[in-house]
Amino acid sequence: MGRRGPLGRSGRGVAVLLAGALAMAGTACTSQRTGRTGGAGPDGRVRIGLVTKTDSNPFFVALREAAKARAAQDGAELVALAGKFDGDNDGQVAALENLVQQGVNAILVTPSNSTGILGAIRHARDRGILVVALDTETQPKDAVDATFATDNVEAGRAQGRYVRAALAGREPRLLMLDGTPGGTVDEQRHRGFLDGVGLAEEDPRVLAKEPTNGDQNKAQQAMENLLQRAGDVNAVYTLNEPAARGAHAALQARGLAAQAVIGSIDGGCQGVRDVKEGKYAVTVMQFPKKMAEEGVRAAVEFARTGRKPSGFVNTGSTVVTDRPVPGVDSEDTAWGLRNCWG
Repeated sequence: MGRRGPLGRSGRGVAVLLAGALAMAGTACTSQRTGRTGGAGPDGRVRIGLVTKTDSNPFFVALREAAKARAAQDGAELVALAGKFDGDNDGQVAALENLVQQGVNAILVTPSNSTGILGAIRHARDRGILVVALDTETQPKDAVDATFATDNVEAGRAQGRYVRAALAGREPRLLMLDGTPGGTVDEQRHRGFLDGVGLAEEDPRVLAKEPTNGDQNKAQQAMENLLQRAGDVNAVYTLNEPAARGAHAALQARGLAAQAVIGSIDGGCQGVRDVKEGKYAVTVMQFPKKMAEEGVRAAVEFARTGRKPSGFVNTGSTVVTDRPVPGVDSEDTAWGLRNCWG
């Protein structure tokens, strides 16, 4: 689906040189496709591409900086690109095609659209490039060589278990601030939360749901709208910490903040401070630095030895709260501030 590679530039040579060049290029491509060698550049330097959903979200900033640091430590070069906004599939496709043209050895990608990017991934892999997903799985999962990510269903489940326990026997009156419709991470966290809190999708105790794209302002507006018909809310699911901040702001403006248990997922330093200050009760920390470091390590190993990673590698998550509840393992915000990102 992408543009042709650099072979097209050889048309100006004489016929004999052209044939030789094409034969050599064909041999090189065959070597890459078989995976016998990752094929570091002529200077021996490994080149790794990184494509994140955006370049401004603190989670992806932390992931990118950790990838750069690990690449420098391993003597590799990292080329970092990003979509313009969360959900910018076209921007990510263009970034992957750019990296293929640059001749990178491996591409690490956090897919905004787990199916929309498949053609670009297939094109890269057909060129012998290792492709590893970070943070977000593709659909199907084996569209990439491997995935290093949080188990988002389990992270959502941990949030749900905490919120249910924190209600201390009260029946939940739940509002859900989701992410981007159709997003893999969004769906996984939503589904995990409902499982953890013990409610079915259409349970009447789920009062309402609204997408927020993980944006604080959109989340605040969504919560303000929801509160007009669900002022008796006592539990709030949020996709991420910006959405949790928006939810808290709307509840506080209506004088309802004290009645609702707000849960979230991310583990950014601002989020941990929010929990410490009581803006929401809990966050489930994930570890973008570990995703990045493991992805770069795998990419360097592939480039130097031809060995590929495979399958899904869970990079872990931890419940962080200063109000522990029975049955949910957790760490306090002091631990959270030592281990947070962003």
